[in-house]
Amino acid sequence: MDKYQVAGFDVYERGFSRPVEFEPVESAGVRAVLHYERVRVVTGPCATTEEALRSLISTLQAEGYRQLRAQRSFRDGTYLGSQEGWIEFPDPPQPRLEGFWPRVRQWLRLGTTGS
Repeated sequence: MDKYQVAGFDVYERGFSRPVEFEPVESAGVRAVLHYERVRVVTGPCATTEEALRSLISTLQAEGYRQLRAQRSFRDGTYLGSQEGWIEFPDPPQPRLEGFWPRVRQWLRLGTTGS
């Protein structure tokens, strides 16, 4: 089974990079599992590893993780290292912040990420 590495920023805006595990699910394909500190994120059953990866990314984004990307590190048991390119997952649109201080905070955050 293919293996991926997921990287991005957590809800505290700390960078992280973790491997994604794929577990077979009886009569339903696979599910993706990510362990990060005390957090364990598990997707529902998916038909393919790629679908499970997309489901995992959607779940992480809903929890506040940002600038997520994934890279295949193993294909059919063969280690690929960094031969495969990164797959970028655009952040979902953010709601417009009302008020002066939330806007300043967002402006400062955008200024530090280079966006």
